[in-house]
Amino acid sequence: MKKLLVLTTGGTIASTKTAQGLAPGMTANELMTYVVPRDNVTISVENIMGKDSTNMQPEDWLIIAGRILEQQDEFDGFVVTHGTDTMGYTAAALSYLLYGIKRPVVLTGSQIPISETQSDAIRNLDDAVTFASQTHLTGVYLVFNGLVMMGTRAVKTKTKSYDAFESINYPYLASVNAGEMVSLYEPEPEEPLLKDHTSLDPNIFVVKAFPGLSVDIFDYLVENTHGVIIESFGNGGLPFQRRNLIPGIEKLISANIPVIITTQILEEGQDINLYEVGKRVADAGGVTVGDMNTEAVVAKLMWVLDQTRDPQTITKMIQTQTAHDIGFV
Repeated sequence: MKKLLVLTTGGTIASTKTAQGLAPGMTANELMTYVVPRDNVTISVENIMGKDSTNMQPEDWLIIAGRILEQQDEFDGFVVTHGTDTMGYTAAALSYLLYGIKRPVVLTGSQIPISETQSDAIRNLDDAVTFASQTHLTGVYLVFNGLVMMGTRAVKTKTKSYDAFESINYPYLASVNAGEMVSLYEPEPEEPLLKDHTSLDPNIFVVKAFPGLSVDIFDYLVENTHGVIIESFGNGGLPFQRRNLIPGIEKLISANIPVIITTQILEEGQDINLYEVGKRVADAGGVTVGDMNTEAVVAKLMWVLDQTRDPQTITKMIQTQTAHDIGFV
């Protein structure tokens, strides 16, 4: 008999109609009335917050992780219901905050509230319970529209469709349907290369490069952040003509503020030394992160910065594969 704990946090899945639009309003017990009982699984439920995921903050990630860690010896697996808009960020954050956990932790949500007709919520919740109770895998995962994704690889790519999430630069791990799970890919076991750590430094900033981005932004960043993520063009390139961003990166590096370079392109990662516009970024001190998505980079940088402010150590930790989060071309 498997024992699961479902932690509810709000989101569309638990939303009801209000004068201001949909908002979380369903209790955890009400939500669970939609789950079909199983002979081989006992399910406990706990409501830990009731938020639209737009309002989810790093402090909330710590609350979710804390509740799981407190009860990991009592349950065989965990399901977290969550709003979809920031679920990719939460899945990535929990992948680091729960690094090394020996239980499956499965996030899910829905595009339509569970109480409405044609909702995808009942299926997603049932699939999450199925995967959490049947898998031998441990760590953090996201289940949506019948597919299982690594927590550090799930990205929301659609606002309305049922297939709202995709696994970016990593295979889907399993498919789930009507209480049955089919394995699609077996991840290689990971060595525990980094120590576990359960707090975050949220004082970071994400800059999306665009033609015309002012170099003055770097003056603000030097004074107000502990770390910067830049979503570059293509393979890691940033402009060095007219509005030259390279001196801004050098200014941050001189102030011991790490500059992490990811890409705006979802698929296939980056090869930062392929073009001059990228090599100049790397030579200035930008740290490349291969094919990581922004959600994972945000969460990992917060996690790493809370452990160290040493630039060399930060680079090493950021570029160390953790929870299958990173790959290099």
